[in-house]
Amino acid sequence: MKFLFSLMAIVLACFSALAQNTFKAKVVNYQTKVGLKGATATIPDLKITAVADTSGQITITNIPNGKFQVEITYIGFIKSEQVYNFPLQHPEQVFEIGLIPSTGELAGVTIQTTRTNQNLQDIPTRMEALPLEELDEKTTMRPGDIKMLLGETTGIHVQQTSAVSGSASFRIQGLDSRYTQLLQDGMPLYAGFSGSLSLLQISPLNLRQVEFIKGSASTLYGGGAIAGLVNLISKVPETDPELTVLLNGSSAKGADASAYYSQKWQHIGTTLFGSYNYNKAFDPSAVGFTAIPKTNRFTINPKVFLYMDDRNSGWFGVNTTYEDRLGGDLQVAEGKADNTHQYFERNKTFRFSTQLSFTHKIDGESRIGFKNTVGYFDRQLGEPGFDFKGRQFSSFSEINYVHNGEKASWVAGANLVTDHFAAKPPKDMLSYNQATTGIFLQNTYKATDWFSIESGLRLDKNTPAPDAPSSGLFFLPRVNALFKITDHLTSRIGGGLGYKMPTLFNDESEQDGYEHIQPLNIGNTRAEQSYGLNGDLNYRSKLGDEAFININQLFFSTRVNRPLILQNNAFINAPGYLNTQGTETNIKLVLDELVFYLGYTFTDTKQHFSNLIGAQPLTPKHQLSFDATYEIEGSFRFGVESFYTGPQLLSDGTTGKGYITFGMLVQKMWKHLDLFVNAENLTDQRQTKWGSIYTGTITKPKFRDIYTPLDGVVVNAGVRIKLLTNKL
Repeated sequence: MKFLFSLMAIVLACFSALAQNTFKAKVVNYQTKVGLKGATATIPDLKITAVADTSGQITITNIPNGKFQVEITYIGFIKSEQVYNFPLQHPEQVFEIGLIPSTGELAGVTIQTTRTNQNLQDIPTRMEALPLEELDEKTTMRPGDIKMLLGETTGIHVQQTSAVSGSASFRIQGLDSRYTQLLQDGMPLYAGFSGSLSLLQISPLNLRQVEFIKGSASTLYGGGAIAGLVNLISKVPETDPELTVLLNGSSAKGADASAYYSQKWQHIGTTLFGSYNYNKAFDPSAVGFTAIPKTNRFTINPKVFLYMDDRNSGWFGVNTTYEDRLGGDLQVAEGKADNTHQYFERNKTFRFSTQLSFTHKIDGESRIGFKNTVGYFDRQLGEPGFDFKGRQFSSFSEINYVHNGEKASWVAGANLVTDHFAAKPPKDMLSYNQATTGIFLQNTYKATDWFSIESGLRLDKNTPAPDAPSSGLFFLPRVNALFKITDHLTSRIGGGLGYKMPTLFNDESEQDGYEHIQPLNIGNTRAEQSYGLNGDLNYRSKLGDEAFININQLFFSTRVNRPLILQNNAFINAPGYLNTQGTETNIKLVLDELVFYLGYTFTDTKQHFSNLIGAQPLTPKHQLSFDATYEIEGSFRFGVESFYTGPQLLSDGTTGKGYITFGMLVQKMWKHLDLFVNAENLTDQRQTKWGSIYTGTITKPKFRDIYTPLDGVVVNAGVRIKLLTNKL
């Protein structure tokens, strides 16, 4: 009997030993292939951690059978996340894992927009990202909004839509702002009526990353992402608490105060962001109209994060913004109106929205997620003799499934988008109801080490009216491919279809102030549909011990059929199509503490209407940017930048002049304190120098297109106080 028990113990021990696996890897610098001593490998599901030896070798033992994600981290490098199936096909194999230096290539950051949370160099879809380090710099340049943040990105053009209110929209690759989606944490933000003034009402202090897709992105995000999308990624609580206060003042009579706090405990975390932005009416050209309106704005955004266990987590947030913006005649803005000085534009807006996100982790490679946001937007736009009021209720709900495998990743889901707009008299006929139901499927397949393909399908059903031509099904395929030609050279090509439901809310109606805009004729108005293609080449290499170079060349082309145009104060489908094509060139050179950046955009956007071909107004063909930054990390930053915007066709048939602007930033950093001084438009380029910005009288002005800055030289200075910080 004793022999039998001994035999059983030996057999069980053998089975147990067979169920234990070993993982071996060598962690190296992706660019130099040098081993990274002290790199850390973690299997989160098993709570196992190992550290690399002097040659970068890591060994993890006692791994049970199954699929587990292995995370590799090293200070100053981008984290690697890979899923392995144990037992391994070749148990003795030593995996070489190359980490990309975080200062060497921005494309190495982890991306959220594609849902699979992969490093960008492995994603077939061409994307760009501004990580926290660059946002830190942009925040000191313009703490009150993200207008500059987007305007200084290659391929994006910020277009001012009001001469006196400062409102602006952004255009990607020459297409109107209505063709671009603005997201926050993967959920639609400020669409339709609420898209007005959006760039001016988002402060950047609580952002940790901004991600861009240029070109069709409709598979995951539906209609409206014809030109692309911008996804604003919010900060999340870390183990160490953070409390940052930023105070800023400008020579344009503005002041900003914002604060961000975050902390994470074992099962709960929180972030809290609040800001107050003020500007006095400002007229540097003494033309009698406000280049910057009198502004008061309050924002508060609290969030609660729950970490229930290793598999379940989620968060809930509330966002509230109130703004009173008064522009127009300077005397009216200053409370000194008389019989001559009467013109004004007053925007009173109130935004309130909730955001909810929940994720259930099925295993090491699969998860289910749910997202929801509900928004309310109230705007009152007043002008002499005209008062336009409207309220928008919108919602977005989505359930999705994500599976990350060694070779293939899947994203599948369904969402519902609702949009209800109610205008008050005398424009109540502009009211509408719209609902969109969509299902989507996306696959990313790594065929070999050098080739990956990402394909997606989406089916949308829109219901603005039961028998309208713009109702019905939209089938949206998309394909993107990644070629890793060499260790230094990669290429991406892709394309897809998109659509945009008819809407009154775009740049033209915003310029008109909705005073003369007629309601859509739903029975005769069709959806705009697009076909987009793009391709790029990307070269990255190490130049010496502390130098890196990254060169990206993009080619793009998008065609929009039946674009909506304004004719006799009514929006109709144009008899033809809109076509935009061009190139983007981005060069980044890192020389230890010195970073140089050069960006060039060529955009050729043409209208093909009724067999006639004409250029698209307010679309410069040539844009060039140059930026040079010297930075001692955590201590000092000095930067200079220059921007050239070429001539552009205006709506009245004339051509606006090209112009060059310069900027400069000086920032001194300590552990708990930053001081900064920033200057913009040092060449003092102002459209008012080249002629009047309006026709008619000062009592009843009619404003021309605004294509050049109106505020002239603006210097801002401030302090960032880091009372608590999670930075070493």
